[in-house]
Amino acid sequence: MEEGRKNRRGGRDSRRPIRENRVQEFQEQVIDLRRVTRVMSGGKRFRFRATVLLGNGKGKVGVGVAKGLDVESSIAKAKAKAKRNMIEIKLNEGSILHEVEAKFSAARVLIKPAPAGHGLMAGGSPRLVLKLAGIQNVTAKCLGSTSNKLTNALATIEALKSLRVSK
Repeated sequence: MEEGRKNRRGGRDSRRPIRENRVQEFQEQVIDLRRVTRVMSGGKRFRFRATVLLGNGKGKVGVGVAKGLDVESSIAKAKAKAKRNMIEIKLNEGSILHEVEAKFSAARVLIKPAPAGHGLMAGGSPRLVLKLAGIQNVTAKCLGSTSNKLTNALATIEALKSLRVSK
């Protein structure tokens, strides 16, 4: 028998290849983890909601939100969703091409380009999104009335989606 496979009665499926440990292409950051409750006739049912950011530091970034019965499964599901929801950004020497503003729910975010050496001047969720996208020289500000990490992150993603690509 091959190494890592089990007999017919239990364990691994013999048709599936064994996955080797490979270098992760994306950095991940869990920005929000909450316990959510559903009230049923027999009592309360608890689940976990995870919000995960994925980025490669070279212009690709995504946000995923998922629920699961335990923390580990909710983070894994959110990571898979973030990978599916990836967007690609055209970078200009570690910055964006022009000023952009976007709104998502109650969150509003303003992102301005900056010259090289300025650094990443942003706070909260927008800072994490921009850092994982590989943007190093920008100024960002949350203008909305909410401090919700999820909506601020999604507003930042919307702002990055609305960037025009110059020819």
